Amino acid sequence: MISRRKFILCLSAAVVAYPLSGAFGSWPSERSLNAYNVHTDESLEITYFSEGSYDRDALEKINHLLRCHYTNEVYPIDTGVLDLLCGIKNRLGENRRIEVISAYRSPEYNDVLRTQSRNVARNSFHLQGMAIDFTISGISKKSLARVAKSFFAGGVGIYQDFVHIDVGPVRYW
Repeated sequence: MISRRKFILCLSAAVVAYPLSGAFGSWPSERSLNAYNVHTDESLEITYFSEGSYDRDALEKINHLLRCHYTNEVYPIDTGVLDLLCGIKNRLGENRRIEVISAYRSPEYNDVLRTQSRNVARNSFHLQGMAIDFTISGISKKSLARVAKSFFAGGVGIYQDFVHIDVGPVRYW
């Protein structure tokens, strides 16, 4: 018998995969990101998907860039959230740098943030590498959120300094 948790995870994966499967009409043959981590002052311009598969070395570099800056812990970032971020960038038709405020968060750092704000979820998708908080210079938060919502691929939240995306259930705030 399948556990409730495993069922929900499988269902969530299917819900995420379905809208993303048609998000571009057809997937681009290459998926690339130009990202800057505002906390570590590190940047990376990299193609992480080409010739029908993900590049493991590129994903490791992305995981390192998007690590928890508080503990320096590296955690695998879900390729669904990377694809969503890439889709947003492509939909905007911009080759601008994505400024990442938060991606993976260690449980320790998430607890610190929870003491500072009511807007931090106890079971945040950041803890699972399934969420990214970001901005793109020159693009309003409202525009970023509108494009993100058009994918129907997870959560989208607008905050004062960034937009949150995740590949959990579809919801907006």
